[in-house]
Amino acid sequence: MQAPDTLDVYRKKRDFSVTPEPAGGGKANQHALTFVVQKHWARSLHYDFRLEFEGVLKSWAIPKGPSLDQHIKRMAVQVEDHPVSYGNFEGVIPAKQYGAGRVIVWDSGVWIPLLDAAQGFKDGKLKFELRGHKLKGRWTLVRMHGKGEKQAPWLLIKEHDAFEKPSGEYDITEALPDSVNANSTAAVAIEKKSVPAKSRAINAESAFQKDEFPEGAVKASLPPDLAPQLATLVDSPPEHGDWHYEVKFDGYRLMARLGDASVHCFTRNGHDWTAKLPQLAKSLAAMKLVGTWLDGEIVVPNAEGIPDFQLLQVAFEKRSRKGATALLAKADSGSIVYYVFDMPFYKGYDLRAVPLEQRRALLERLLERYTSSNIKFSAAFDAPSKDLMHAACKLGLEGLMAKRADSPYQSRRSTDWIKLKCGKRQAFLICGYTDPKGARTGLGALLLGHHDANGELHYAGNVGSGFSEKALTDLTHRLEKIATTASPFTGKPAIAGTPHWVKPTLLADVSFAELTKTGRIRHGVFRGLITDSKPQPVAVEAPHGANVALPASLRLTHPDRVVDTQSGLTKL
Repeated sequence: MQAPDTLDVYRKKRDFSVTPEPAGGGKANQHALTFVVQKHWARSLHYDFRLEFEGVLKSWAIPKGPSLDQHIKRMAVQVEDHPVSYGNFEGVIPAKQYGAGRVIVWDSGVWIPLLDAAQGFKDGKLKFELRGHKLKGRWTLVRMHGKGEKQAPWLLIKEHDAFEKPSGEYDITEALPDSVNANSTAAVAIEKKSVPAKSRAINAESAFQKDEFPEGAVKASLPPDLAPQLATLVDSPPEHGDWHYEVKFDGYRLMARLGDASVHCFTRNGHDWTAKLPQLAKSLAAMKLVGTWLDGEIVVPNAEGIPDFQLLQVAFEKRSRKGATALLAKADSGSIVYYVFDMPFYKGYDLRAVPLEQRRALLERLLERYTSSNIKFSAAFDAPSKDLMHAACKLGLEGLMAKRADSPYQSRRSTDWIKLKCGKRQAFLICGYTDPKGARTGLGALLLGHHDANGELHYAGNVGSGFSEKALTDLTHRLEKIATTASPFTGKPAIAGTPHWVKPTLLADVSFAELTKTGRIRHGVFRGLITDSKPQPVAVEAPHGANVALPASLRLTHPDRVVDTQSGLTKL
Protein backbone atom coordinates (compact mmCIF):
# COMPACT_ATOMS: atom_id res chain seq x y z
CA MET A 1 0.00 0.00 0.00
CA GLN A 2 1.32 3.42 -0.94
CA ALA A 3 1.73 5.83 1.93
CA PRO A 4 0.10 9.18 1.04
CA ASP A 5 3.21 11.28 1.54
CA THR A 6 5.95 9.16 -0.02
CA LEU A 7 6.07 11.26 -3.21
CA ASP A 8 6.09 14.68 -1.51
CA VAL A 9 9.84 15.17 -1.95
CA TYR A 10 9.61 14.11 -5.61
CA ARG A 11 6.81 16.61 -6.34
CA LYS A 12 8.38 19.51 -4.43
CA LYS A 13 11.57 19.28 -6.52
CA ARG A 14 9.75 19.64 -9.85
CA ASP A 15 7.62 22.17 -11.73
CA PHE A 16 5.24 19.98 -13.70
CA SER A 17 4.09 22.91 -15.84
CA VAL A 18 7.60 22.85 -17.32
CA THR A 19 9.04 19.34 -17.00
CA PRO A 20 7.54 16.44 -19.00
CA GLU A 21 8.10 14.08 -16.05
CA PRO A 22 4.92 12.51 -14.63
CA ALA A 23 3.49 14.07 -11.47
CA GLY A 24 2.19 10.72 -10.32
CA GLY A 25 0.20 7.77 -11.49
CA GLY A 26 1.01 4.33 -12.68
CA LYS A 27 -0.45 1.09 -11.45
CA ALA A 28 1.34 -1.53 -9.43
CA ASN A 29 2.09 -4.69 -11.34
CA GLN A 30 -0.38 -7.33 -10.22
CA HIS A 31 1.82 -10.29 -11.07
CA ALA A 32 5.41 -9.18 -10.39
CA LEU A 33 7.43 -6.25 -9.13
CA THR A 34 8.99 -4.18 -11.91
CA PHE A 35 12.39 -2.54 -12.09
CA VAL A 36 13.86 0.07 -14.42
CA VAL A 37 17.31 1.52 -15.00
CA GLN A 38 17.26 4.95 -16.64
CA LYS A 39 20.36 6.42 -18.22
CA HIS A 40 20.41 10.09 -17.26
CA TRP A 41 22.58 12.81 -18.81
CA ALA A 42 22.18 15.39 -16.03
CA ARG A 43 25.07 17.43 -14.61
CA SER A 44 27.03 14.25 -15.16
CA LEU A 45 26.05 10.97 -16.72
CA HIS A 46 24.66 8.45 -14.23
CA TYR A 47 22.19 5.57 -14.04
CA ASP A 48 18.97 5.72 -11.99
CA PHE A 49 18.16 2.28 -10.58
CA ARG A 50 14.52 1.89 -9.49
CA LEU A 51 12.71 -0.99 -7.79
CA GLU A 52 8.91 -1.03 -7.53
CA PHE A 53 7.88 -1.51 -3.92
CA GLU A 54 4.71 -0.62 -2.00
CA GLY A 55 3.28 1.41 -4.85
CA VAL A 56 6.34 3.57 -5.65
CA LEU A 57 9.72 3.22 -7.29
CA LYS A 58 12.48 3.10 -4.67
CA SER A 59 15.37 4.86 -6.39
CA TRP A 60 19.16 5.03 -6.34
CA ALA A 61 21.59 7.09 -8.45
CA ILE A 62 24.54 4.99 -9.64
CA PRO A 63 27.29 7.24 -11.07
CA LYS A 64 29.12 4.51 -13.00
CA GLY A 65 26.17 2.24 -13.71
CA PRO A 66 25.80 -1.47 -12.87
CA SER A 67 28.72 -3.86 -13.26
CA LEU A 68 28.49 -7.59 -13.95
CA ASP A 69 31.76 -8.15 -12.08
CA GLN A 70 31.04 -9.57 -8.61
CA HIS A 71 34.26 -8.00 -7.26
CA ILE A 72 33.15 -4.46 -8.09
CA LYS A 73 30.93 -2.66 -5.61
CA ARG A 74 29.17 0.28 -7.28
CA MET A 75 28.13 3.24 -5.15
CA ALA A 76 24.34 3.74 -5.28
CA VAL A 77 23.04 6.87 -3.54
CA GLN A 78 19.41 6.53 -2.47
CA VAL A 79 17.25 9.40 -3.69
CA GLU A 80 13.56 10.27 -3.35
CA ASP A 81 10.81 7.81 -4.25
CA HIS A 82 9.39 8.16 -7.78
CA PRO A 83 5.89 7.31 -9.03
CA VAL A 84 5.44 3.96 -10.76
CA SER A 85 4.61 5.82 -14.00
CA TYR A 86 8.17 7.18 -14.04
CA GLY A 87 9.38 3.76 -15.13
CA ASN A 88 8.17 4.53 -18.67
CA PHE A 89 9.61 8.04 -18.84
CA GLU A 90 12.00 8.91 -21.65
CA GLY A 91 12.66 12.45 -22.82
CA VAL A 92 14.47 15.65 -21.99
CA ILE A 93 14.12 17.43 -18.65
CA PRO A 94 14.38 21.16 -19.49
CA ALA A 95 17.25 23.40 -18.39
CA LYS A 96 16.96 24.92 -14.90
CA GLN A 97 14.73 22.05 -13.80
CA TYR A 98 15.84 19.48 -11.24
CA GLY A 99 17.89 16.81 -13.02
CA ALA A 100 17.94 18.72 -16.32
CA GLY A 101 19.12 16.53 -19.20
CA ARG A 102 18.20 13.53 -21.36
CA VAL A 103 16.69 10.36 -19.93
CA ILE A 104 16.31 6.95 -21.62
CA VAL A 105 15.10 3.59 -20.34
CA TRP A 106 18.39 1.72 -20.42
CA ASP A 107 16.91 -1.48 -18.98
CA SER A 108 13.62 -2.75 -17.56
CA GLY A 109 12.02 -5.95 -16.37
CA VAL A 110 10.93 -7.57 -13.11
CA TRP A 111 12.72 -8.10 -9.83
CA ILE A 112 12.17 -10.94 -7.37
CA PRO A 113 13.10 -10.49 -3.69
CA LEU A 114 15.09 -13.49 -2.45
CA LEU A 115 14.45 -12.52 1.18
CA ASP A 116 11.74 -10.44 2.85
CA ALA A 117 11.94 -7.10 1.00
CA ALA A 118 10.33 -4.96 3.73
CA GLN A 119 12.81 -6.26 6.28
CA GLY A 120 15.61 -5.82 3.76
CA PHE A 121 14.80 -2.12 3.28
CA LYS A 122 14.64 -1.71 7.05
CA ASP A 123 17.93 -3.51 7.71
CA GLY A 124 19.74 -2.03 4.73
CA LYS A 125 20.39 -5.28 2.87
CA LEU A 126 18.35 -6.39 -0.13
CA LYS A 127 18.98 -9.63 -2.00
CA PHE A 128 17.06 -10.08 -5.23
CA GLU A 129 17.00 -11.48 -8.75
CA LEU A 130 16.69 -9.29 -11.84
CA ARG A 131 15.01 -10.47 -15.02
CA GLY A 132 15.59 -7.64 -17.45
CA HIS A 133 16.58 -7.11 -21.04
CA LYS A 134 20.20 -6.50 -19.96
CA LEU A 135 20.54 -7.17 -16.24
CA LYS A 136 19.88 -10.71 -15.07
CA GLY A 137 20.64 -12.95 -12.15
CA ARG A 138 21.21 -12.33 -8.44
CA TRP A 139 22.19 -8.95 -6.96
CA THR A 140 22.59 -7.34 -3.54
CA LEU A 141 22.03 -3.77 -2.35
CA VAL A 142 23.77 -2.94 0.95
CA ARG A 143 23.28 0.34 2.84
CA MET A 144 26.57 1.68 4.12
CA HIS A 145 25.50 3.38 7.34
CA GLY A 146 22.66 4.26 9.70
CA LYS A 147 19.02 3.31 9.48
CA GLY A 148 16.30 5.66 8.30
CA GLU A 149 18.62 8.23 6.72
CA LYS A 150 17.58 10.02 3.55
CA GLN A 151 19.83 9.77 0.50
CA ALA A 152 21.99 7.19 2.21
CA PRO A 153 24.82 5.64 0.19
CA TRP A 154 24.37 1.96 -0.70
CA LEU A 155 26.49 -0.49 -2.69
CA LEU A 156 25.12 -2.42 -5.67
CA ILE A 157 26.90 -5.77 -6.01
CA LYS A 158 26.53 -8.54 -8.58
CA GLU A 159 26.31 -11.96 -6.94
CA HIS A 160 28.15 -15.05 -8.18
CA ASP A 161 26.04 -16.80 -10.85
CA ALA A 162 25.94 -17.64 -14.55
CA PHE A 163 25.42 -13.99 -15.54
CA GLU A 164 28.55 -12.48 -13.96
CA LYS A 165 31.40 -11.29 -16.19
CA PRO A 166 34.86 -9.84 -15.33
CA SER A 167 35.00 -6.10 -15.89
CA GLY A 168 38.21 -6.41 -17.87
CA GLU A 169 36.43 -8.54 -20.44
CA TYR A 170 33.00 -6.91 -20.60
CA ASP A 171 31.46 -3.59 -19.56
CA ILE A 172 27.70 -3.80 -20.05
CA THR A 173 27.18 -0.03 -20.02
CA GLU A 174 29.66 0.39 -22.88
CA ALA A 175 28.61 -2.71 -24.81
CA LEU A 176 24.86 -1.92 -24.57
CA PRO A 177 24.57 1.88 -24.36
CA ASP A 178 21.10 2.45 -25.83
CA SER A 179 17.46 2.39 -24.77
CA VAL A 180 15.55 -0.89 -24.61
CA ASN A 181 12.58 0.99 -26.09
CA ALA A 182 13.72 0.86 -29.71
CA ASN A 183 10.95 3.14 -31.04
CA SER A 184 11.30 5.89 -28.46
CA THR A 185 12.20 9.42 -29.52
CA ALA A 186 15.00 9.56 -26.99
CA ALA A 187 16.43 6.24 -28.14
CA VAL A 188 16.44 7.33 -31.77
CA ALA A 189 18.21 10.57 -30.82
CA ILE A 190 20.87 8.65 -28.95
CA GLU A 191 21.34 6.09 -31.71
CA LYS A 192 21.91 8.82 -34.28
CA LYS A 193 24.78 10.11 -32.20
CA SER A 194 26.17 6.69 -31.25
CA VAL A 195 29.19 5.10 -32.91
CA PRO A 196 29.39 1.31 -33.46
CA ALA A 197 31.32 -0.42 -30.68
CA LYS A 198 34.05 -1.55 -33.09
CA SER A 199 34.77 1.97 -34.27
CA ARG A 200 34.54 4.11 -31.13
CA ALA A 201 37.91 5.80 -31.81
CA ILE A 202 36.23 8.97 -33.00
CA ASN A 203 37.07 11.95 -35.14
CA ALA A 204 36.49 14.80 -32.74
CA GLU A 205 35.89 17.35 -35.53
CA SER A 206 32.74 15.49 -36.60
CA ALA A 207 31.64 14.84 -33.01
CA PHE A 208 31.49 18.52 -32.08
CA GLN A 209 30.72 21.28 -34.51
CA LYS A 210 32.23 24.72 -34.00
CA ASP A 211 28.93 26.25 -32.86
CA GLU A 212 28.70 23.64 -30.08
CA PHE A 213 31.74 25.02 -28.27
CA PRO A 214 30.72 26.72 -25.04
CA GLU A 215 30.92 30.48 -24.70
CA GLY A 216 34.40 31.50 -23.62
CA ALA A 217 36.25 29.01 -25.85
CA VAL A 218 39.00 30.84 -27.76
CA LYS A 219 40.85 29.62 -30.83
CA ALA A 220 44.49 29.18 -29.79
CA SER A 221 47.63 27.25 -30.58
CA LEU A 222 48.48 24.43 -28.21
CA PRO A 223 51.07 25.51 -25.60
CA PRO A 224 54.13 23.20 -25.33
CA ASP A 225 53.65 22.81 -21.58
CA LEU A 226 50.85 23.44 -19.10
CA ALA A 227 50.96 23.50 -15.30
CA PRO A 228 47.98 21.79 -13.65
CA GLN A 229 45.44 23.36 -11.33
CA LEU A 230 46.10 22.38 -7.69
CA ALA A 231 43.68 21.97 -4.81
CA THR A 232 43.67 23.33 -1.26
CA LEU A 233 43.21 20.98 1.69
CA VAL A 234 40.15 21.78 3.84
CA ASP A 235 38.71 20.16 6.95
CA SER A 236 35.03 20.07 5.96
CA PRO A 237 32.84 20.31 2.84
CA PRO A 238 31.80 23.82 1.74
CA GLU A 239 28.45 25.03 3.01
CA HIS A 240 27.61 27.34 0.12
CA GLY A 241 27.91 27.40 -3.66
CA ASP A 242 27.54 24.90 -6.46
CA TRP A 243 30.25 22.23 -6.21
CA HIS A 244 31.16 19.07 -8.12
CA TYR A 245 32.35 16.14 -6.00
CA GLU A 246 34.69 13.53 -7.48
CA VAL A 247 36.82 10.71 -6.11
CA LYS A 248 40.25 11.77 -4.87
CA PHE A 249 42.32 9.16 -6.67
CA ASP A 250 45.30 7.54 -5.00
CA GLY A 251 47.62 7.60 -7.99
CA TYR A 252 49.84 9.87 -10.08
CA ARG A 253 48.60 13.15 -11.54
CA LEU A 254 49.04 13.14 -15.32
CA MET A 255 48.69 15.84 -17.97
CA ALA A 256 48.33 14.55 -21.55
CA ARG A 257 49.30 16.74 -24.53
CA LEU A 258 47.86 15.60 -27.85
CA GLY A 259 49.90 17.52 -30.44
CA ASP A 260 50.17 17.53 -34.22
CA ALA A 261 52.79 14.82 -34.50
CA SER A 262 52.78 13.02 -31.17
CA VAL A 263 51.23 12.43 -27.77
CA HIS A 264 53.10 13.22 -24.54
CA CYS A 265 52.24 12.32 -20.93
CA PHE A 266 53.62 14.66 -18.25
CA THR A 267 53.73 14.35 -14.48
CA ARG A 268 52.56 17.28 -12.42
CA ASN A 269 56.00 18.84 -12.26
CA GLY A 270 56.60 18.50 -16.00
CA HIS A 271 58.55 15.24 -16.37
CA ASP A 272 57.79 13.39 -19.61
CA TRP A 273 56.71 9.82 -18.78
CA THR A 274 55.37 8.90 -22.24
CA ALA A 275 57.94 6.11 -22.60
CA LYS A 276 56.80 4.65 -19.29
CA LEU A 277 53.16 4.59 -20.43
CA PRO A 278 53.23 3.11 -23.95
CA GLN A 279 49.74 1.56 -23.83
CA LEU A 280 48.15 4.76 -22.56
CA ALA A 281 49.99 6.87 -25.13
CA LYS A 282 48.71 4.55 -27.87
CA SER A 283 45.13 4.87 -26.63
CA LEU A 284 45.40 8.66 -26.44
CA ALA A 285 46.77 8.84 -29.97
CA ALA A 286 43.86 6.72 -31.22
CA MET A 287 41.45 9.43 -30.08
CA LYS A 288 42.81 11.75 -32.82
CA LEU A 289 42.36 14.89 -30.71
CA VAL A 290 45.12 17.07 -32.13
CA GLY A 291 45.33 20.35 -30.22
CA THR A 292 44.12 19.02 -26.86
CA TRP A 293 45.36 19.00 -23.24
CA LEU A 294 43.76 16.51 -20.84
CA ASP A 295 44.11 16.54 -17.06
CA GLY A 296 43.61 13.48 -14.88
CA GLU A 297 45.17 10.80 -12.71
CA ILE A 298 46.53 7.34 -13.42
CA VAL A 299 45.63 4.54 -11.00
CA VAL A 300 45.48 0.77 -10.75
CA PRO A 301 42.17 -0.49 -9.28
CA ASN A 302 42.19 -3.41 -6.88
CA ALA A 303 39.74 -6.33 -6.96
CA GLU A 304 37.02 -4.11 -5.48
CA GLY A 305 37.60 -1.39 -8.06
CA ILE A 306 39.27 0.94 -5.53
CA PRO A 307 42.45 2.75 -6.68
CA ASP A 308 45.44 1.09 -5.01
CA PHE A 309 48.71 3.03 -4.92
CA GLN A 310 50.75 -0.06 -4.09
CA LEU A 311 49.41 -1.86 -7.18
CA LEU A 312 50.40 1.14 -9.27
CA GLN A 313 53.93 0.83 -7.90
CA VAL A 314 53.92 -2.88 -8.72
CA ALA A 315 52.89 -2.17 -12.32
CA PHE A 316 55.86 0.14 -12.84
CA GLU A 317 58.25 -2.15 -10.99
CA LYS A 318 57.31 -5.05 -13.26
CA ARG A 319 57.75 -2.98 -16.38
CA SER A 320 61.11 -1.63 -15.18
CA ARG A 321 62.46 -5.14 -14.77
CA LYS A 322 61.42 -6.03 -18.33
CA GLY A 323 63.31 -3.18 -19.93
CA ALA A 324 62.50 0.22 -21.34
CA THR A 325 60.90 -1.08 -24.54
CA ALA A 326 58.65 -3.71 -22.96
CA LEU A 327 54.91 -3.19 -22.79
CA LEU A 328 53.54 -2.05 -19.46
CA ALA A 329 52.93 -5.12 -17.33
CA LYS A 330 49.68 -5.66 -15.51
CA ALA A 331 49.64 -5.45 -11.75
CA ASP A 332 48.10 -8.25 -9.69
CA SER A 333 44.55 -6.87 -9.74
CA GLY A 334 44.39 -4.78 -12.88
CA SER A 335 46.23 -2.42 -15.17
CA ILE A 336 46.81 1.31 -15.27
CA VAL A 337 43.72 3.41 -15.94
CA TYR A 338 43.72 7.13 -16.78
CA TYR A 339 40.80 8.90 -15.12
CA VAL A 340 40.34 12.22 -16.93
CA PHE A 341 38.60 15.00 -15.03
CA ASP A 342 39.31 18.17 -17.05
CA MET A 343 40.14 19.40 -20.54
CA PRO A 344 41.85 22.85 -20.55
CA PHE A 345 42.39 22.77 -24.35
CA TYR A 346 40.33 21.00 -26.98
CA LYS A 347 40.96 20.68 -30.72
CA GLY A 348 42.75 24.01 -31.05
CA TYR A 349 40.52 25.89 -28.60
CA ASP A 350 41.55 27.27 -25.21
CA LEU A 351 38.82 26.28 -22.73
CA ARG A 352 40.43 27.61 -19.57
CA ALA A 353 38.00 30.54 -19.29
CA VAL A 354 35.01 28.24 -19.80
CA PRO A 355 33.27 27.28 -16.50
CA LEU A 356 34.26 23.87 -15.14
CA GLU A 357 30.72 22.52 -15.52
CA GLN A 358 30.76 23.18 -19.27
CA ARG A 359 34.33 21.91 -19.76
CA ARG A 360 33.42 18.66 -18.07
CA ALA A 361 30.17 18.28 -20.04
CA LEU A 362 32.16 18.56 -23.27
CA LEU A 363 34.75 16.10 -21.96
CA GLU A 364 32.10 13.61 -20.87
CA ARG A 365 30.38 13.69 -24.26
CA LEU A 366 33.71 13.08 -25.91
CA LEU A 367 34.66 10.10 -23.74
CA GLU A 368 31.19 8.54 -24.09
CA ARG A 369 31.96 8.02 -27.77
CA TYR A 370 35.40 6.53 -27.19
CA THR A 371 35.53 3.05 -25.72
CA SER A 372 38.79 2.31 -23.95
CA SER A 373 39.71 0.06 -21.07
CA ASN A 374 42.41 2.47 -19.88
CA ILE A 375 40.82 5.93 -20.38
CA LYS A 376 37.78 6.79 -18.25
CA PHE A 377 35.78 9.87 -17.31
CA SER A 378 36.02 10.86 -13.64
CA ALA A 379 32.33 11.07 -12.75
CA ALA A 380 30.86 13.56 -10.30
CA PHE A 381 28.48 12.44 -7.55
CA ASP A 382 25.10 14.08 -7.03
CA ALA A 383 24.48 13.55 -3.32
CA PRO A 384 24.98 15.39 0.01
CA SER A 385 28.70 15.97 0.56
CA LYS A 386 28.72 14.55 4.09
CA ASP A 387 27.13 11.30 2.91
CA LEU A 388 29.62 11.10 0.05
CA MET A 389 32.56 11.65 2.38
CA HIS A 390 31.35 8.98 4.77
CA ALA A 391 30.86 6.52 1.91
CA ALA A 392 34.24 7.33 0.34
CA CYS A 393 36.07 6.67 3.59
CA LYS A 394 34.21 3.41 4.25
CA LEU A 395 35.08 2.24 0.74
CA GLY A 396 38.76 2.84 1.45
CA LEU A 397 39.16 5.79 -0.91
CA GLU A 398 41.68 8.54 -0.23
CA GLY A 399 38.94 11.15 -0.06
CA LEU A 400 36.99 13.55 -2.27
CA MET A 401 37.77 16.47 -4.57
CA ALA A 402 35.30 19.35 -4.65
CA LYS A 403 35.38 21.89 -7.47
CA ARG A 404 33.33 25.03 -8.05
CA ALA A 405 30.99 24.45 -10.98
CA ASP A 406 31.56 27.93 -12.43
CA SER A 407 35.33 28.12 -11.94
CA PRO A 408 37.90 28.62 -14.74
CA TYR A 409 40.98 26.43 -15.12
CA GLN A 410 43.94 28.00 -13.31
CA SER A 411 47.53 26.71 -13.38
CA ARG A 412 48.06 27.31 -9.68
CA ARG A 413 46.74 26.25 -6.28
CA SER A 414 43.35 27.78 -5.58
CA THR A 415 40.32 27.40 -3.33
CA ASP A 416 38.12 26.76 -6.39
CA TRP A 417 39.41 23.19 -6.12
CA ILE A 418 39.53 21.71 -2.62
CA LYS A 419 40.46 18.28 -1.27
CA LEU A 420 38.84 16.41 1.60
CA LYS A 421 40.92 13.55 2.94
CA CYS A 422 39.77 10.46 4.78
CA GLY A 423 43.16 10.24 6.48
CA LYS A 424 46.06 12.60 6.99
CA ARG A 425 49.10 12.83 4.75
CA GLN A 426 51.95 15.31 4.47
CA ALA A 427 55.68 15.87 4.22
CA PHE A 428 58.15 15.45 7.10
CA LEU A 429 61.89 15.99 7.22
CA ILE A 430 63.99 12.84 7.63
CA CYS A 431 66.30 13.50 10.58
CA GLY A 432 67.64 10.03 11.26
CA TYR A 433 66.86 6.34 11.35
CA THR A 434 67.09 3.31 13.61
CA ASP A 435 68.67 -0.12 13.10
CA PRO A 436 66.62 -2.90 11.47
CA LYS A 437 65.28 -5.77 13.53
CA GLY A 438 64.82 -9.44 12.69
CA ALA A 439 65.20 -10.34 9.02
CA ARG A 440 64.80 -6.75 7.86
CA THR A 441 67.72 -5.08 6.09
CA GLY A 442 68.83 -1.47 5.68
CA LEU A 443 66.98 0.46 8.36
CA GLY A 444 64.28 -0.03 10.95
CA ALA A 445 62.35 3.25 10.98
CA LEU A 446 62.79 6.83 9.81
CA LEU A 447 62.93 9.54 12.48
CA LEU A 448 60.79 12.44 11.32
CA GLY A 449 60.75 16.14 12.13
CA HIS A 450 58.82 19.34 11.45
CA HIS A 451 59.35 23.03 12.24
CA ASP A 452 57.31 25.13 14.62
CA ALA A 453 56.33 28.77 14.10
CA ASN A 454 59.76 29.89 15.34
CA GLY A 455 61.62 27.67 12.88
CA GLU A 456 62.77 25.15 15.50
CA LEU A 457 62.91 21.52 14.43
CA HIS A 458 60.91 19.09 16.59
CA TYR A 459 60.64 15.31 16.63
CA ALA A 460 57.42 14.16 14.91
CA GLY A 461 57.68 10.43 15.58
CA ASN A 462 58.87 7.62 13.35
CA VAL A 463 57.61 5.60 10.40
CA GLY A 464 58.61 1.98 9.90
CA SER A 465 56.04 0.61 7.45
CA GLY A 466 55.37 1.05 3.74
CA PHE A 467 58.88 0.11 2.52
CA SER A 468 59.78 -2.42 -0.15
CA GLU A 469 63.20 -4.08 -0.13
CA LYS A 470 64.26 -1.76 -2.94
CA ALA A 471 63.08 1.28 -0.98
CA LEU A 472 65.02 0.18 2.10
CA THR A 473 68.19 -0.29 0.06
CA ASP A 474 67.86 3.02 -1.80
CA LEU A 475 67.06 5.00 1.35
CA THR A 476 69.91 3.48 3.33
CA HIS A 477 72.42 4.48 0.64
CA ARG A 478 71.01 8.02 0.49
CA LEU A 479 71.01 8.48 4.25
CA GLU A 480 74.56 7.18 4.70
CA LYS A 481 75.78 9.99 2.45
CA ILE A 482 74.25 12.70 4.67
CA ALA A 483 75.14 11.17 8.06
CA THR A 484 76.00 13.47 10.96
CA THR A 485 76.94 12.91 14.60
CA ALA A 486 74.62 15.52 16.14
CA SER A 487 70.88 15.37 16.61
CA PRO A 488 69.14 18.06 14.52
CA PHE A 489 66.19 18.27 16.94
CA THR A 490 65.52 21.00 19.48
CA GLY A 491 65.76 19.36 22.91
CA LYS A 492 66.35 15.67 23.52
CA PRO A 493 63.32 13.61 22.45
CA ALA A 494 62.93 10.08 23.80
CA ILE A 495 63.63 7.67 20.94
CA ALA A 496 63.48 3.89 21.19
CA GLY A 497 66.63 2.21 19.88
CA THR A 498 69.93 3.71 18.79
CA PRO A 499 69.39 6.68 16.46
CA HIS A 500 71.63 7.36 13.47
CA TRP A 501 71.40 11.08 12.71
CA VAL A 502 71.37 12.62 9.24
CA LYS A 503 71.27 16.16 7.92
CA PRO A 504 67.57 17.11 7.54
CA THR A 505 67.64 17.60 3.77
CA LEU A 506 65.29 14.85 2.57
CA LEU A 507 61.49 15.00 2.74
CA ALA A 508 59.33 11.92 3.32
CA ASP A 509 55.71 11.69 2.17
CA VAL A 510 53.87 10.02 5.06
CA SER A 511 50.24 9.07 5.61
CA PHE A 512 49.09 8.69 9.20
CA ALA A 513 45.98 8.28 11.36
CA GLU A 514 46.41 11.34 13.56
CA LEU A 515 48.85 13.78 15.12
CA THR A 516 48.96 13.58 18.92
CA LYS A 517 48.89 16.60 21.22
CA THR A 518 52.65 16.27 21.55
CA GLY A 519 53.08 16.49 17.77
CA ARG A 520 53.81 12.80 17.11
CA ILE A 521 52.27 10.86 14.24
CA ARG A 522 50.35 7.64 14.90
CA HIS A 523 50.15 4.66 12.51
CA GLY A 524 52.43 6.23 9.92
CA VAL A 525 53.04 4.70 6.47
CA PHE A 526 55.91 5.78 4.23
CA ARG A 527 54.71 6.66 0.71
CA GLY A 528 57.86 8.01 -0.96
CA LEU A 529 60.47 10.77 -1.02
CA ILE A 530 59.53 14.32 -1.93
CA THR A 531 62.00 16.06 -4.22
CA ASP A 532 62.67 19.77 -3.88
CA SER A 533 65.20 22.18 -5.33
CA LYS A 534 66.47 23.17 -1.91
CA PRO A 535 65.65 22.40 1.73
CA GLN A 536 62.97 24.62 3.23
CA PRO A 537 61.20 24.78 6.60
CA VAL A 538 58.40 22.24 6.83
CA ALA A 539 55.39 22.83 9.08
CA VAL A 540 52.45 20.54 9.73
CA GLU A 541 49.95 21.04 6.91
CA ALA A 542 46.73 22.18 8.56
CA PRO A 543 43.40 22.07 6.71
CA HIS A 544 41.66 25.36 6.05
CA GLY A 545 38.03 26.41 6.06
CA ALA A 546 36.31 25.50 2.83
CA ASN A 547 34.84 28.98 2.34
CA VAL A 548 38.00 30.98 3.04
CA ALA A 549 40.78 31.68 0.57
CA LEU A 550 44.18 30.36 1.59
CA PRO A 551 46.29 33.24 2.94
CA ALA A 552 49.75 33.72 1.46
CA SER A 553 51.28 33.20 4.89
CA LEU A 554 49.76 29.72 5.14
CA ARG A 555 50.60 28.44 1.69
CA LEU A 556 52.74 25.32 1.50
CA THR A 557 56.44 26.08 1.64
CA HIS A 558 57.34 23.32 -0.77
CA PRO A 559 55.78 21.77 -3.88
CA ASP A 560 54.03 18.44 -3.46
CA ARG A 561 56.43 16.53 -5.68
CA VAL A 562 57.02 12.99 -4.55
CA VAL A 563 59.46 10.50 -6.00
CA ASP A 564 58.51 6.94 -5.14
CA THR A 565 61.75 5.18 -4.23
CA GLN A 566 60.30 1.84 -5.34
CA SER A 567 59.55 2.86 -8.94
CA GLY A 568 61.30 6.17 -9.49
CA LEU A 569 57.98 7.79 -10.35
CA THR A 570 56.82 11.19 -9.23
CA LYS A 571 53.88 10.95 -6.80
CA LEU A 572 51.34 13.58 -7.67
